[in-house]
Amino acid sequence: MVKIGLTTTVPVEVIYAAGDIPVDLNNIFITSPKAMNLIEEAELAGYPRSVCGWIKGLYSTALANPEINRIIAVTQGDCSNTHALMETWAEQGIEIIPFAFPYDGDADMLRLQLDKLIQALGTTWDKVYEQKERLDKVRALAWELDRLTWEENKVTGFENHLQLVSCSDFNSDPERFAADLEKLMVEVREREPLNLKFKGKKKRELRIGYMGVPPIMPDLYNFLEEHGARVVFNEVQRQFSMPFATQDIVEQYRLYTYPYSIFNRVEDVAREAERRNLDGIIHYTQSFCYRQIEDLIVRKRLDYPILNLEGENPTGLDARSKMRLESFLQMLRD
Repeated sequence: MVKIGLTTTVPVEVIYAAGDIPVDLNNIFITSPKAMNLIEEAELAGYPRSVCGWIKGLYSTALANPEINRIIAVTQGDCSNTHALMETWAEQGIEIIPFAFPYDGDADMLRLQLDKLIQALGTTWDKVYEQKERLDKVRALAWELDRLTWEENKVTGFENHLQLVSCSDFNSDPERFAADLEKLMVEVREREPLNLKFKGKKKRELRIGYMGVPPIMPDLYNFLEEHGARVVFNEVQRQFSMPFATQDIVEQYRLYTYPYSIFNRVEDVAREAERRNLDGIIHYTQSFCYRQIEDLIVRKRLDYPILNLEGENPTGLDARSKMRLESFLQMLRD
């Protein structure tokens, strides 16, 4: 049983089918009490300051966990800096297994990529489908937690974020992850529906959608709730849970919106924004990321108040971001 690192969500069924253990390096990095130190270590190794904090964090996280000596890196459909990240890892003796999501979501190309990954890890399509059946049962629990978030208003924005983002690797143990989810949902169902207070006054809470990669500063969720706003939609995190029922694994990863065109993502956000009755949307972009350019398309295509929020390092919300968030929430109330 080998631990295989991930740079983002990939067809994790293949890893489990091979008898190996997937480990999402992003989750290890962002939950580390020394996350900022990991970024500094990458810069000391030669990474420029003007490179995404996630990329630098991933580089150092992999080196800090020597039991992870194989990494599946997404070469298309995620960060363009991943190419150089792969090369610097290879220079350190880590084996790199590339995987590419075709830009246009072509089913034949995606099937070819899955086939190559299956061969690289030494497993079979039959075993992959066995794991799909296993993991879909766990995903169904995540879908229910998401429903409890927006429909019954019993789950906080951070709880929703944490459980959905963990579907990238199921915390390396699907059965234990499922048990923890079930335990959380027992607690959640006993709660009264949330209605956050703002400055001591009980008013209708603001319903916020979060669009973009998971934030590098997770305190965002608590800050919003302290100001009477709750995230009831986490776009990319929800996509990690593969929120659509299909028996075909190729179709499953073709419906997964994150690796493909921004237009597919905007359509998904628009549907969910209406269904979840959102008051406004926070479009998060990472500093030095090409996805910042996509904000102009997001604003043209979504008929909702939108705040573009930029993050750089895992040091928490800075004063400027807090002021912009407060102003945005006040504008929504007015």
